[in-house]
Amino acid sequence: MDRARIHEGIRRMRCTDVLGRSERSELSQMEAAELLGISERTFRRWRDRHRDAGLEGLDDRRLAPSPHRAPVAEIERMLSLYRDIYRGFTVKHFHEHLSKRHNYTLGYTVTKLHLHRSGLVRAATKRSVHRKKRPRRPMVGMMLHQDASTHAWLPGDMGKHDLVVTMEDATSAIYSMFLVDQEGTASSLRGVGEVVAKHGLFCSLCTDRGSHFLYPGRPAGQCRARFRRRSVAL
Repeated sequence: MDRARIHEGIRRMRCTDVLGRSERSELSQMEAAELLGISERTFRRWRDRHRDAGLEGLDDRRLAPSPHRAPVAEIERMLSLYRDIYRGFTVKHFHEHLSKRHNYTLGYTVTKLHLHRSGLVRAATKRSVHRKKRPRRPMVGMMLHQDASTHAWLPGDMGKHDLVVTMEDATSAIYSMFLVDQEGTASSLRGVGEVVAKHGLFCSLCTDRGSHFLYPGRPAGQCRARFRRRSVAL
C-alpha cells in the first residue's frame, strides 16, 4: 500500500473517533475541529458527509481518479503506435498523424506527457530566458530608448517608411517621432537633437544593433557592449 493510502486510513480513523466524541457531546465543534487541525466550517462539512454516506463520506476526494482522466487503453494504443510505426517523429508531427489517420482524440499536451513518461521521447532541455525583464530607471532623464520600425504608415500607395521613435525609459513618454525613408546616422542624431532641445541632456541612450550605431571597421561582436552609451558630462 502506498504512503498516501496509509495516511488516508489514519486520517479516517482519527476523524471517526473525533466525530463520535462530538456526537456524544464529549467535545464541542471548536474542540473537535482543533483536534483535527481544521476549521469549524470544514468539521461541520465532514460531519454532514459522514452522516449521509458513512465512512465513504470521509474519503479524501483528491485521491480519487479525475473523471476527465485520459483512458488507459487509448494511452496504451498511442504508445504502441509510436513504438511500431512512428518512432523518431516529433511529438507535434506524431500527434497530427494520430488525429488524421487513427481517430485519436486526446490532446497534444497529454500525448507529449505520456511519451516523456514512457521514455520514448526525451524532453527538450529547458533554455535560459532570452530576455530578462529589467526594472525601469527610477528618474526621468536617466535613459532614453531609440528604435525604428518599417511599415506602410501613410494611407494610399506611398510605400514603406521608417518611423523613428525616441522615448523615456522611466515613463514611456515619447519625446521624438518622425518618418524617414530609411533610418541611419542622420535620423538618429535628429531624434537625439529634438530631445535635447526640448528636454535637456540625458544620461544614457539604449539602441538596437543597427549598423549606424557601431564603430566603423570593428566586428559587431566587439561592439556589443557599446550599444548603451553615456552622454558626455558637462
